[in-house]
Amino acid sequence: MAVKIVIPRLGQTMKEGTVTKWLKSDGACVKKDEEIFELEYDKATANMPSPAEGILKITAAEGTKGNVGSEIGLILQEGEAAEAGGAAYDVIVIGGGPGGYVAAIRLAQLGAKVLVAEKDKLGGTCLNRGCIPTKALLQCAEFYGQVKESARMGVKVTGLEADIGVINGRKSKVVEQLVGGVGMLMKANGITVAYGTAEIAGKGEVRVTARKGMETYRAKNILIASGSKPSSVPVPGIEGKDVITSNEALDMNSVPGSMVIIGGGVIGVEMGSIYASFGTKVTIVEIFPQLLPNADREIAEELKRALSGKMDIHTGAKVLEISDHKGRKAVRAQTDGGEITIEADRVLVAAGRVPETEGLGLKNAGVRTDKNRIVVDGEFRTTAEGIYAIGDVTGGIQLAHYASAQGIAAAEKIMGRKSRVNLSVVPSCIYTHPEIACVGITEEQAREQGLQYDVGRFPFRANGKALAMGQPEGLVKIIADKKYGGILGVHMIGPRATDMIGEMAVAMSLEGTAGDIGATIHPHPTLSEALMEAAHDCSGDAIHIKR
Repeated sequence: MAVKIVIPRLGQTMKEGTVTKWLKSDGACVKKDEEIFELEYDKATANMPSPAEGILKITAAEGTKGNVGSEIGLILQEGEAAEAGGAAYDVIVIGGGPGGYVAAIRLAQLGAKVLVAEKDKLGGTCLNRGCIPTKALLQCAEFYGQVKESARMGVKVTGLEADIGVINGRKSKVVEQLVGGVGMLMKANGITVAYGTAEIAGKGEVRVTARKGMETYRAKNILIASGSKPSSVPVPGIEGKDVITSNEALDMNSVPGSMVIIGGGVIGVEMGSIYASFGTKVTIVEIFPQLLPNADREIAEELKRALSGKMDIHTGAKVLEISDHKGRKAVRAQTDGGEITIEADRVLVAAGRVPETEGLGLKNAGVRTDKNRIVVDGEFRTTAEGIYAIGDVTGGIQLAHYASAQGIAAAEKIMGRKSRVNLSVVPSCIYTHPEIACVGITEEQAREQGLQYDVGRFPFRANGKALAMGQPEGLVKIIADKKYGGILGVHMIGPRATDMIGEMAVAMSLEGTAGDIGATIHPHPTLSEALMEAAHDCSGDAIHIKR
């Protein structure tokens, strides 16, 4: 039976008191005599104990004034939550990143009582240490590079200087604004946020440990969206001084004279673009034969050509050792042409990311993992009843927008709704200069699958807007089914490619064809005309290039 929490009489003359602060969160599991709220009375304050063990349900907000004996809350026993208005949660979401916080909002929209457990800051890696700070720095780097080259467009600038302090400060403000916005969305949707390290303590039970102590929360369902962390590589010297990850690289207080980047994937080429723009001598060492190993080969080769004038690139090179040499780092690598040694001030390890499952209590909860990723079925269910997982922690596509889409779909499934989210069409963007964007399969994959296909291409050097912008590098490439013209894949490298890929993702979601894109009037002069021209080229009908 629920036990009432009331304003106690703490003195013979006391008639009323004010709840100045709740020391435990609504829905928290508390023990008998554990201090749960602060009471102000007769110009004094005291911390009040819980009258019983159970789940705290707060019915009076902080600042509430009441007479002695007034009810301000309840202590519920297990099983009473629903009858008492849901003091326990419908869903606890572990992780407040782009997967977790989006799932929490959708759950709340559908009527669920939700708690988000976040160990650091809302927004996760994406907002705090990934997508957003990286793009803020890349924008500064791109602007700096354009000003440096502005003389060729008739704009002469003297005294150009990159103020790293101001650049870093702007990045931080962008991050803070977005993280604050997520916090406001949590409040607006009535979502409780518990900061601390989360661990599944039992069926429907999550323990959150923070500096102020530990609290346990109960829910019908648990959704794990704990994300990923930077991967390491088994190389001697990898833990040495001046060997950093992307986390540290985003908080640069100064620009190093030289840097070796281990890994030529998305993180490696983006970070390389930032530092090279600001004057660092960058060397990328990639173990696979091409930059961006998962990208369409033609696009990857085009990027290598574009970046080769700004940095040194070694593909098919395996790092053997990192050592110290005369106050600098020495990176020894094996290439097809033999061993090479590259000296630099710093080494950035950009070897990808791995699922973040440590400390979640998955084994005891009965959640099966495979190579550190959580195993889920097509409806995001793990092997433990009532526990779901989405995003990077499941080891799939590591993109913020994909995690968000999964978050919406998972929320709808948990709440018994049919989801309309299309998880089969996932665009991907890389913010180098020039930019890269793609959706669907590569030409290599089409060939491996034995598909019959046509390829349409259109170079940006033949696009009026790109020439006017002074950014003629790159092309649009469309892979279409030979018989019906269905769009199988689109790959772009060039100016604002990341802003244009959405059109092609919509077309693919609607099962559109290259003919549909070609027959759609695109405005002139725009970069998007290149999409229309590449679509025409699939059937050999491109207007502004020769076949």
